[in-house]
Amino acid sequence: MNLLITGGAGFIGSNLIGLLIGRAEIQRLINLDCLTYAGHLENLRNVENHPQYTFESVDLRDKTAVLKVVQQHQITHVLHLAAESHVDRSISGPGDFIHTNVVGTFNLLEACRHAWLSNPATSKREISTRFRFHHVSTDEVYGSLGPTGYFTETTPYAPNSPYSASKASSDMLVRAYHHTYGLPVVITNCSNNYGPFQFPEKLIPVVIQTVLERKPVPVYGDGMNVRDWLYVRDHAEALWQVITRGRTGETYNIGANNERPNLRVVELICDLIDELAPDLASHSRKLITLVEDRPGHDRRYAIDAAKIKSELGWQPTYTFEQGIRETVKWYLDNQDWVRSVLNR
Repeated sequence: MNLLITGGAGFIGSNLIGLLIGRAEIQRLINLDCLTYAGHLENLRNVENHPQYTFESVDLRDKTAVLKVVQQHQITHVLHLAAESHVDRSISGPGDFIHTNVVGTFNLLEACRHAWLSNPATSKREISTRFRFHHVSTDEVYGSLGPTGYFTETTPYAPNSPYSASKASSDMLVRAYHHTYGLPVVITNCSNNYGPFQFPEKLIPVVIQTVLERKPVPVYGDGMNVRDWLYVRDHAEALWQVITRGRTGETYNIGANNERPNLRVVELICDLIDELAPDLASHSRKLITLVEDRPGHDRRYAIDAAKIKSELGWQPTYTFEQGIRETVKWYLDNQDWVRSVLNR
């Protein structure tokens, strides 16, 4: 396996590379990343000198450069994580989301189509067994749930933000390349990730930093918007199971059945910081401030992960209480990293 991971210097990508580096199935692991504000090579110091590992500083929007990487490294498997992913940023500046998430995915699909399908001597069976394009997406493509029910792999798409619309568009492109050209693809749609190395713009790391700085902690609306939380290391293991064992052409939803209202998550973080860093914080819940809701704020997400469990045997190993404690500890112990990425 010559494995290309796009966005490998980002949050999920760097955790994934840390999990996979050294595995016997992998001959070469290529990390393609253009190092935007959310991508940091500091996340990969432990693997940068590994003989399997190569970093390519390439922007997915550069079609020629992407094709060169796929051809030069004789890529056989792709884990496509690179994306603009912050909903608030997509509301204020949707253009980057279209160019990276839609056009960038198109360029990568075209590179793989050219490299894998252009040899007339390669049979369909060889293509389906030797190559795999794994597109990593989000549960946000499904829109918003009411107080009951779950997203399944057959839930109709109903994206409500420019971010989720761009991811839905890229999902459809991947599906089309499978049905039109026979490209061997799998798609995964995951619930909200959290854990080490997440850039401090998403809810959990933002709250941790804001509490540590003793500033007001803003929570949108009434705080009762519900998210289904997935620890990033559990997600990384699920991605490996899907790219190696998932059925070509299929979609798998990845979730941990950890539904929590945003306000309850914020309160738990406040309590953990009071416990783990009593010299820095106390009575942190008093910092919580409800603010005006953001436009298009989906009320509830929840994933039904029965398919990946029944077909591939994957299930999460971390409860939310375990994962959030580990996450808060990591940020407390890695404030130098936080300052470094925020300064950049």
